[in-house]
Amino acid sequence: MEELNLKISDPSRHISKAKVFGSRYSGAEKGKIAEASKGFESLLTSMMLKSMTEGTGGLMGNAGPGSDYFNSLFEFKLADHISGRSGMGVAGAIFEKITGQRLEDYQKEMNAAKSVQPIKSSKTDLPSDEKAIKPSGSTLGRIEKFEPIIEEAAERYGIDKNLIKSVIFTESAANPKAISKANAKGLMQLIDSTASDMGVNNVWDPRENIHGGTRYLAEMLKKYNGDKKLALSAYNAGPGNVDKYNGIPPFKETQNYVTRVLGYLNFLES
Repeated sequence: MEELNLKISDPSRHISKAKVFGSRYSGAEKGKIAEASKGFESLLTSMMLKSMTEGTGGLMGNAGPGSDYFNSLFEFKLADHISGRSGMGVAGAIFEKITGQRLEDYQKEMNAAKSVQPIKSSKTDLPSDEKAIKPSGSTLGRIEKFEPIIEEAAERYGIDKNLIKSVIFTESAANPKAISKANAKGLMQLIDSTASDMGVNNVWDPRENIHGGTRYLAEMLKKYNGDKKLALSAYNAGPGNVDKYNGIPPFKETQNYVTRVLGYLNFLES
């Protein structure tokens, strides 16, 4: 087999046109991407070392039995050490292209998360002050015309229609033209990336919006084995944060959101 001669003046140039994917990755998925990125940089570094030292028979020379084996072993160990320190920036470039986040920032998040006590999801009944929250009369009036779409989405994605209604009450008060400061839109307040992932072409169309939001909610319920609190937390704060904190994230907004949705659900089921 012919040896590969590798000559690279700018290692990151060869991945500069990599496709940029969405950033909706869980903490575990980002961890795998980070490890793969570092592994690729380590392999690339090893190949560069081999290419640079082939004229001298490798880093340890070519004399003596087993020299090829020890050269390869030493090259890989040295490559791992270089990549594990400052590296050449290749791993960081790959990680950022795929996730949209800097590798250094991700590593800081992971280090910070280790010192945070997670708030675990609870299977117990809601406290008495969260037993039921009644939507306003105008909100109840607006939701009526969307009932057929909600029932259709509930049947299609296998979700309780009252849970869909409760999310709509919380997200938009059943206003199909609602838009948030974060640019979330419509009845189920879909951000553009989620709408695109869920196949929504027109986020202002009530049917597309409800089907897109319900599909995403169904995915979160499946991901968290039917745990409503975790699924709702992921709907509000993203699954990455739920995975990061191993439960409901310690964000007041998310905690209030879960309480409110479940309060509406309790009202609808009473």
